[in-house]
Amino acid sequence: MRIQSRRQPTFWIVLFLLPTIVLYGLYTIYPAVMTLWYSVFDINGFSAQSTFIGLDNYRELFSDSLFWNSLKNTFLFLLYAVPGRFVISLLLALLLTWKLCPFKSFFRTLVFIPVVTTGAIIGTIMVMIFDPGNGPVNAALSLFGLETDISFLGNANTALFTSAVIWIWKWVGTSLIYWIASLQSIPDELYEAATIDGAGAWKRFRYITAPLLIPYGIVILVLTISDALRVFDLMLTLTGGGPFYRTEVMEIFIYRHAFGSSVPRIGYASAAATVFGVIFVFMTLLQSATKKLRNRG
Repeated sequence: MRIQSRRQPTFWIVLFLLPTIVLYGLYTIYPAVMTLWYSVFDINGFSAQSTFIGLDNYRELFSDSLFWNSLKNTFLFLLYAVPGRFVISLLLALLLTWKLCPFKSFFRTLVFIPVVTTGAIIGTIMVMIFDPGNGPVNAALSLFGLETDISFLGNANTALFTSAVIWIWKWVGTSLIYWIASLQSIPDELYEAATIDGAGAWKRFRYITAPLLIPYGIVILVLTISDALRVFDLMLTLTGGGPFYRTEVMEIFIYRHAFGSSVPRIGYASAAATVFGVIFVFMTLLQSATKKLRNRG
């Protein structure tokens, strides 16, 4: 009876976890394994025939200038988008948790609305908003006597940065929720004691808020980087990787070779996806290691 009673909780734990394990295996583990498998084959996607070519896809990939261009665009996008979303969401959280700020719930909802809107819809709308001919952005610039007819998404020099700004606007609400939860975890007694001691707003932020937010900030930074690597739907509808491949991030590069070309190259796209996955995992592990070092310090 004792053995049966000990085994029973384990049985129910496994039973309740089984749907998650099965779905995770089907939609995460299996695609990852098959991507790695396809990357060593020459597969066109039209027929079941495939030719084993070993590491030839990887050799071609590392000699492809457009691959390195997509990798550069991906990191440039991270450089533009991650600090902007990180800082703006923190400032908004500080403002929307301030006791004197009116209509907090309204503004929080307003900032969060783009999060629940799909990236494809956001991209389609933003193309019209930034339209150089009839878009409201250029119309607003003309009111201030500035240069108009600017194709923010069609100009090779501004397309990637503009896409990053749109991405920040869409996803800043997610980080805002994280920051608000982090700020609300700080005991009010600390601020009250600091106020009694004569500490102003800046000193309270510097010596109380900022140090206590660092562990949360590292987690939020990791999540922000993870989100910034997944911009396929938004970037595809905004620019499609153009103009002149200046906004072709890794996901668009993979899509173009797997589905966007007249002769799909599933094996070559799988090799690119494998490399992208390795980079993604490496960056996540690097951020986790940074967090552990910070906690030890």
